[in-house]
Amino acid sequence: MSQPILIWGAGAIGGTLGAAFIRAGEDVIFVDNVKEHVDAINEKGLKIVGPIFEDTVKARAYLPQELEGEYQRTFLCVKAHHTEAAAKSLVQHLPADGYVVSAQNGLNERVLARIAGDHRVVGCFVNFGADYLEPGVVQYSGHGAVVIGELGGRFTDRAEDIYELMRQFEPKALITNNIWGFLWGKLIYGALLFGTALTNDSIADVLANPAARPVLRRLALEVATVAAINNIRPEAFDGFDPAAFGPLASPEQTDKSFDDMVEHNRRSAKSHSGIWRDLAVRKRKTEVDAQVMPVVEIGKESRVPTPLAARLIVMIHEIEDGKRELDMANLQELANLTA
Repeated sequence: MSQPILIWGAGAIGGTLGAAFIRAGEDVIFVDNVKEHVDAINEKGLKIVGPIFEDTVKARAYLPQELEGEYQRTFLCVKAHHTEAAAKSLVQHLPADGYVVSAQNGLNERVLARIAGDHRVVGCFVNFGADYLEPGVVQYSGHGAVVIGELGGRFTDRAEDIYELMRQFEPKALITNNIWGFLWGKLIYGALLFGTALTNDSIADVLANPAARPVLRRLALEVATVAAINNIRPEAFDGFDPAAFGPLASPEQTDKSFDDMVEHNRRSAKSHSGIWRDLAVRKRKTEVDAQVMPVVEIGKESRVPTPLAARLIVMIHEIEDGKRELDMANLQELANLTA
């Protein structure tokens, strides 16, 4: 049995977590499907830059097809739309009593559980700021919420162990019996981020814009309503109060949450979302199908209409395909849908 922590996906989230674990004395092995990134880590180490800490950590890195052995502790940190393919590969290296932690955005635990089994999946919520800059270099931009929890809500020894490990990375990390509440809270927040990514403006600037707030509020309300109808209690984090976007929220409550989010984002060196970076910088597919589409599908099953979320998916795809420019006018077009 191999004892190192396996980090599957060495980009923004995985690279930042792995480097922090190494700095805490853990042995870490990275797996990534970008050969140039793997080669850079093996040759020079993984360099972390940014205001939190700067360091170059030494670690072994492999392409998925090169990895051998079994690993008790695995963190899956790939983009949401790569979850299924990555899970089918990593499960070959996961022992019967091992576990995989989904440190991603979205409801990827559902996909993982289907492939690895519920008993081998631990839920994880992360909201810290990080970006992959180039092969071998990741930027850790700002602190953010980190939460661990078993899918069934129990407190277990392994969850406590992961929690203590995460506290080496983020001293304010939490352990919860409502991990689904945090994941749905992030889905509501994520809908707002996808909305900001329709523009070239920063997260803080869009959230602070009085003209953008009404449509963003209605978009978030769709997600919050799907959660509510399915008896999910979304949790608050980093200045974001999901209740402020729920069916019973007052305008004052919503504005306060917008203001709190603006303040939080202005403190971060990460001005734009990873979604925006995928569209504007890296020119690649976003996680919209893996993050927003489940809300539309669950909404349909629950008879909750989600027209803004459905239209948002189409608009993001049009930007991905070069058929739509990033512009504040996109938010106005979205607003006109239900005007």
